[in-house]
Amino acid sequence: MNSSTFYAVPAAILAGALVPIQAGANAALGRNLGHPLWATMASLAISAIAAMAVMAVLRVPAPSFAEIGRLPWWGWTGGLAGVFYITAALMLAPRLGAGAFLAAVIAGQMLAALLLDRYALVGFSASALNPGRLAGAALIAGGALLMHLSSAPRAAA
Repeated sequence: MNSSTFYAVPAAILAGALVPIQAGANAALGRNLGHPLWATMASLAISAIAAMAVMAVLRVPAPSFAEIGRLPWWGWTGGLAGVFYITAALMLAPRLGAGAFLAAVIAGQMLAALLLDRYALVGFSASALNPGRLAGAALIAGGALLMHLSSAPRAAA
């Protein structure tokens, strides 16, 4: 294991561990701000402010207009996906529970990743759909279904 992998894996685990916290925090925002889209807006505004603060501390230079012009059209869709994900999380996580919601999210991510890799979409390198990758995705999807079916109905916190 090289040093970049040594730090990358724990950082990815930490990022993943923050996702259910984000879902719960955004659900609380939705309950208290009166509408899920206000919560989405507040969450994204806080994200933008935090990103700008980190960029200022690190003195990250602004991109040039040439760099912006070279961006493929789909490069801007991440923000739209973020709006959808945050809104879905704050509405669905309280209903499904953190575990079942995130299992379903991970299943969706794996299925989409298989297609993105297979067809080399949005900048990913092509990877064949092989039995091992398909079985892994099926196990994750089955695990998501099992977590959902095993979760007792619960009231939103």
